Amino acid sequence: MATGTESPDTEPHTIGGSVRTGSRAAIAARHLRTDRWWLAPAATAAGLFAFVVYSTWRAFADADYYAAPYVSPFYSPCLAERCRTMHAGPNADLFGSWWAISPAIIILIFPLGFRLTCYYYRKAYYRGFWLSPPACAVAEPHKKYTGETRFPLILQNIHRYFFYAALLVAGVLTYDTVLAFRDEHYRWGHMGLGTVVFLVNIVLIWAYTLSCHSCRHIVGGKLKHFSKHPVRYRTWQFISRLNARHMLLAWASLVSVALADFYVYLVASGAFDDPRFF
Repeated sequence: MATGTESPDTEPHTIGGSVRTGSRAAIAARHLRTDRWWLAPAATAAGLFAFVVYSTWRAFADADYYAAPYVSPFYSPCLAERCRTMHAGPNADLFGSWWAISPAIIILIFPLGFRLTCYYYRKAYYRGFWLSPPACAVAEPHKKYTGETRFPLILQNIHRYFFYAALLVAGVLTYDTVLAFRDEHYRWGHMGLGTVVFLVNIVLIWAYTLSCHSCRHIVGGKLKHFSKHPVRYRTWQFISRLNARHMLLAWASLVSVALADFYVYLVASGAFDDPRFF
């Protein structure tokens, strides 16, 4: 209620049905948060940086990526002539002798592109590395904001196409997991610790891939009546439940794929013998 003592500059008034004020409170601080808000972006940046360092080392190592019957997920499918021969494995000589660097570079662009353009990972590295913004209710240091409307961030819009590629890669890794039920002499009906590692990894890879926002839209988008499409509706409900855990699955699958590669590295380099259950 107005008392007649309010300043004309700060008294609320209506214009066109909306309430406006003449000025805002001048707060010099960048934020008013008293919690350790910086822990989350710092931990995110550290985790992503650690994975980048490890995956870069392994991708360019061009060694210790196959120990029968296991093949590193960083090198599968192996599409260069220089690849190790894998009995019934996912290798093909599509890139001839002219390909002089690690064959992992050929395939990693697809899962890497899928994760780089992923909605969750965009939030993660925007906050962790670019501080845009570093946390909720914390001002970012940038003077202007252009969103994802300019190069190179406009390329984030090709996420759906990387999703299709990620489905193919997940299919190949599923095939690798099936092959893991052999022994080192390629005889079927065997299982080792590596088989368990591969099983856990492929479950998390599929869960993360299917929890993608693009997958959810592909399954349930452009439908006016769910009642007329019961199969797609049930599938959409399942994908939506996965989507609610997208962040957790993103990190879990990132760790599992690195552990699967590291396990193959240990076995292939002779640092560790794969324990066989049967």
